[in-house]
Amino acid sequence: MSWMHTIFALILLPAIATGMFRILRGPTAADRMMTAQLFGTCGVAILLLLSTGMGNPVLLDIALVFALLAALATITFVRRTWHGSNKRNHGNPL
Repeated sequence: MSWMHTIFALILLPAIATGMFRILRGPTAADRMMTAQLFGTCGVAILLLLSTGMGNPVLLDIALVFALLAALATITFVRRTWHGSNKRNHGNPL
């Protein structure tokens, strides 16, 4: 594994630690959802770095699945949270 991939993966770890603080202290559900997106993005980036550094193509597939799950989680959150907030949506399913 290249030392450069390891350094970049370690640089992403403080972002996850900061996100843990935001999940515990987040005043709203939207803040917590943004932190979940941060976890997804950092997790995918770390997996891509590890895949490239170790030469393991299976980690690319896992990163793709994580990225898709993060997008679905965001869509689900938005649909459940703001579905009833706008009564005049004129046929908009959201």
